[in-house]
Amino acid sequence: MLKKFFFQIHWFLGITAGLILSIMGLTGAIFSYEQPIQKWINPSSFTVEVPNHQNKLSPAEIFQHFQKNTPDIKINSITIDQDPSASSSINIVKEGARRGYTMMINPYTAEVLPEVKGREFFAFIQQLHRNLTAGEVGKQITGACTLMLLFFIFSGLYLRWPKKHTWRQWFVIKPKLKGRNFLWDLHAVVGTWVIVFYLLLACTGLFWSYDWWRNGMYKVMGVERPAPQMQGEGGKGPRDGENARGPRDGENARGPRDGADANPENRQGDRANLQGNENRSARSEQGRQSEQANDQRDQKEGKKGLSPEQVNLALTQTWTAIQNNLGHGYSSISLNIPKKPDGKLEITFVDPVVQHERARNKVSFDYQNAQFGKFDLYEDKKLNEKIMSSMLPVHRGSFFGPVYQFLVMLASLMMPLFFVTGWMLYLKRRKQKKLTLAARNLAPMGTLDLNATPWLIVYASQTGVAEQLAWRTASSLREASLPKSVIAIQKLTSNDLKNALHIIFIASTYGTGEAPDLATSFSKKLMHEKLDLSHLSFAVLALGSKEYPESYCQFGHGIAAWLKENAAQALFPTVEVDNGNPADLQKWNTALAAATQLDLQEVVIEKAFSEWSLQQRDLLNPDSLGAPAFHIQLKTTQELTWQAGDIAEIQTANSINRVRKFLEKYHIDANTQLSTTGQTIAQALHEKDLSQELDFNDLDDLVAKLPLLPTREYSIASIPSQQVLALVIRQTIDENGELGLGSGFMTQHLALYDKVNVNIRTNEAFHLIEGPRPIICIGNGTGIAGLMSLLNARIEDGQAENWLIFGERQSERDYFFKDTIQSWQETGKLKRLDLAFSRDQEHKVYVHHKLRENADMLKQWLENGAAIYVCGSIQGMAGGVEQALIDILGVEKLDELREAKRYRRDVY
Repeated sequence: MLKKFFFQIHWFLGITAGLILSIMGLTGAIFSYEQPIQKWINPSSFTVEVPNHQNKLSPAEIFQHFQKNTPDIKINSITIDQDPSASSSINIVKEGARRGYTMMINPYTAEVLPEVKGREFFAFIQQLHRNLTAGEVGKQITGACTLMLLFFIFSGLYLRWPKKHTWRQWFVIKPKLKGRNFLWDLHAVVGTWVIVFYLLLACTGLFWSYDWWRNGMYKVMGVERPAPQMQGEGGKGPRDGENARGPRDGENARGPRDGADANPENRQGDRANLQGNENRSARSEQGRQSEQANDQRDQKEGKKGLSPEQVNLALTQTWTAIQNNLGHGYSSISLNIPKKPDGKLEITFVDPVVQHERARNKVSFDYQNAQFGKFDLYEDKKLNEKIMSSMLPVHRGSFFGPVYQFLVMLASLMMPLFFVTGWMLYLKRRKQKKLTLAARNLAPMGTLDLNATPWLIVYASQTGVAEQLAWRTASSLREASLPKSVIAIQKLTSNDLKNALHIIFIASTYGTGEAPDLATSFSKKLMHEKLDLSHLSFAVLALGSKEYPESYCQFGHGIAAWLKENAAQALFPTVEVDNGNPADLQKWNTALAAATQLDLQEVVIEKAFSEWSLQQRDLLNPDSLGAPAFHIQLKTTQELTWQAGDIAEIQTANSINRVRKFLEKYHIDANTQLSTTGQTIAQALHEKDLSQELDFNDLDDLVAKLPLLPTREYSIASIPSQQVLALVIRQTIDENGELGLGSGFMTQHLALYDKVNVNIRTNEAFHLIEGPRPIICIGNGTGIAGLMSLLNARIEDGQAENWLIFGERQSERDYFFKDTIQSWQETGKLKRLDLAFSRDQEHKVYVHHKLRENADMLKQWLENGAAIYVCGSIQGMAGGVEQALIDILGVEKLDELREAKRYRRDVY
């Protein structure tokens, strides 16, 4: 329940906050490389041609140049770069720009270089990242989404925590997975790749979102949080100690929310660093009031700023001292124009090899006494102090080096992947729930007339064909105004038989002459009772397959014999139907009409064939000791649905070679067109049974006389949300050494993207039982197909109480769907897995052995309400499993499970 709770919260928050986090991820990735992008698109602003034998202008010369030519410009700071080809810059006072405006200048002539393009774009990206361009409301949204990101990290880790830990399970994407399984694997594995990056991004991003989080970080890191300080004298220049160089030095690289300078030494203070949020708190308002009061006090006391001559002198003396006595190398250096006549000038410089863009050193110079103050060197700080004073580089990853920064950028770009895959998983899950609900709400056909004695129609169905025919027979009787009632054979009682006057049995024979699973209790109990049924007239429609001649329609004949033994009167001899043969059904229609002496609507098996194309065919067991088995995937353009456990009926077709041989036998040109359809004769023979020996007048007569090839049925291995119809088909060889009709067509003759006609038939007897109960899936060989559909549906629905017992020959070659099954097991979606590979050891081990080994566990699961599903070969496997269940549980308990629909089989 805890896991389900976290799952529900995880996906709900994901589909709501995922879009915002995607926007934040994309914008953060773009902004993290603002500097190189701007340098790339503005080469004329950041680089200049180096003249011969000429030094760069000093700060004093730059100041004098602008005083002479543009005296209205008020300079805040001047930055010089050691690189001869790098431009210099000045930061000037500009109305509306709290941090001033940075101009790039030629370091040899002081000529203003072209304005840096892209600033407005990056300002927009910055705002989008910080507050979605929605001010304080947007800032609260992004902050809340960042908190949700932390929840996604920990809940996602909990939800995918495997029972068995392997590095492949954690970090390797499995491309062989399909549909929803691949989406989930992509979501989980890529999430593992980026989990460390997202954890750091979330923790550092919240630094600019919430005061309580920031206070907590300072406390955890053991660093005293600096008190907010006011802006320097004048209130318009750059913050004290700030490198006013702008984009080249990383200024504003993530914007006020996450890009404010967190350096404790900055006099502006971390709270005053949040651009656009001056009115955010009373503390900030108090700072501005104090600043205005200081300005007024200074004016009253007669304090004024320095004259241009004094500034020029200060810059000259400072620059001379820097060249001679700084004692530290630098790659760039900034001199802040002094605002007070206190004889001090603030200097900020960057090391020649810089750790990141905010690793700055500071020192003040007393130009009156020609003496440097105490150096505040970044490299001397403790690690915790470095982190708290460099929150932006830590956030974007540059604190840990360029490789890590690049990985952080990639992780940010991947953020939309989780939003998209999460939504796709949600939509697929929602669609599957709708399909399941729609299937469960299908109303049965027919009504009961309570004013007359009805015909009782009883069906014994394994795969749904007998049930379909029962309802169609009921419809036919209703059309003739005859009352009727339809029930499943497991619900039939002796009282029903005593009270009925007319009864129709439509009964399938299952396996090798057995009753369908749900009819077992009827055959074991009611058919052994002696009843007086002399009042009863009956008819039996027996379904079977002539491929099993020894047991053809055996269960239907058994019902008829039992009824006769109890004195019931047959309306007509039992009608046999071979694999739904229309000619056999016509015999039923004729006999039933004669018995009722009414014109009845014909009863037919409707098959809604649709056109599919072969999309993929993969050999599942290369070099196996057994026959080749293929994983086949079909697609259609139509909107078709089915349930886990349903069956695909394939209309088989002839190979090109077989059609060619037939035509050669009768000396027919393959391109001859039929007068009735316009098809070529080769096309018309594609799905015809060419084994017939016929006399025919013309080609149209030939085509009319040839019956269709029989269909073949296969368990569906997929669910609709996976958007493919998946089958598992093993090749079979007939007595002539040729591939079987269905397996040969699907595994060899059908070419990629060729068309095939498929009828999806409901198989209610193998559908998932309602309710969140555990299930035990048992099967061997290609029977894995039906079990895979059940497990896919269960996992789609968030059900993890699943136990799979699967058997084949060798684990190395015959472990079908290994990646998917292992992924389910290791992520807790398959609670228990037992494998029986018979040839992996000296003594052969089969699935029924695994059942016996785990008898206590089996009983425990059944006590918890588990349902058992068996799919695969009836020869050996199904019988062995049933006997094992009888030995473990007893006959009565197994019959109880069968009657409660908690023991279901799809065997062949």
